[in-house]
Amino acid sequence: ETFEMLIKLAENYTSTLFCNTYRNMAIEAATHIQEFFTDVGLFVFGTDISTEEFVNRFFDTLFPVVYSHMINPGLTDVSLEYAECLRMATREIRPFGSVPKIVARQMGRSLLPSRTFLQALNLGIEVINTTDHLHFSKDCSRALLRMQYCPHCQGLTLSKPCMGYCLNVVRGCLANMAEVDLHWRGYIQSLEELSSAMHGTYDIEHVLLNFHSLVNDALIQAHINGPELSEQVNKICGPPVRKPTQSPGCSFDQNKDNRGLKMVSRDSEETLANRRKEFISHLRLYRAFYGGLADQLCANELAAADGLPCWNGEDIVRRY
Repeated sequence: ETFEMLIKLAENYTSTLFCNTYRNMAIEAATHIQEFFTDVGLFVFGTDISTEEFVNRFFDTLFPVVYSHMINPGLTDVSLEYAECLRMATREIRPFGSVPKIVARQMGRSLLPSRTFLQALNLGIEVINTTDHLHFSKDCSRALLRMQYCPHCQGLTLSKPCMGYCLNVVRGCLANMAEVDLHWRGYIQSLEELSSAMHGTYDIEHVLLNFHSLVNDALIQAHINGPELSEQVNKICGPPVRKPTQSPGCSFDQNKDNRGLKMVSRDSEETLANRRKEFISHLRLYRAFYGGLADQLCANELAAADGLPCWNGEDIVRRY
């Protein structure tokens, strides 16, 4: 949910940039912005698509909008054929300079670790769900019966098994669970390392919430190089066909769309980085969960406290 809200917030930042600074382009750019962040979400949640491809597609489709409103402004409504020519020419004339390459590099570096992190969380859920339902062997069931219920036959209904006896039985029953321990510890360590590496250009929060700033840099660069770009376009696509048109206003409701998104604001304590750090610190407490499960069960629930009379499998004794 935090990843989804972060992507939505980044999309709103970008839409707000157009509404506030490039209002005449906002409506036409909205579809391309939405498609871009849909691709971001698809990639993060596991779809096999290329980050470089969808970044380039965003800037390719944005250029016809920028050209008709910023580079060659006026009463211009470019035809679909002309817009397609502009889109195809984008990578040749590079109207946005090095910005698309920078964005593609940042997206690749930050989205992949985030996707891996989410996949790892799903793996952890599978492990926990799989080990949540155990099937005990007949030998284990008999040993548990003898440990917990045989004293009842002697009227000793309040007795508890001795600690050593309990550990012998429960460790035997949970032998398969103990085998998970080494891998579980390695899993948590891998999550810690992955999480700690997700900073700077590998921090999805920083990259996504700074995306609108790079888009702004790209638009400024296109505007500055406008005359030169116009000349290049004329050589490749010919002069634009001009038709009277009116640019619709911006319908993006900044306040409405930003409601409920405070959680992932970088000014808030609830940043993705903080939530991830908190999660890892909680998970670290359960590093020895599978290896120490028998000890926990006996110490907390099943066995008698030290010094108290206890059941040793045959009788009540003071000491096991």
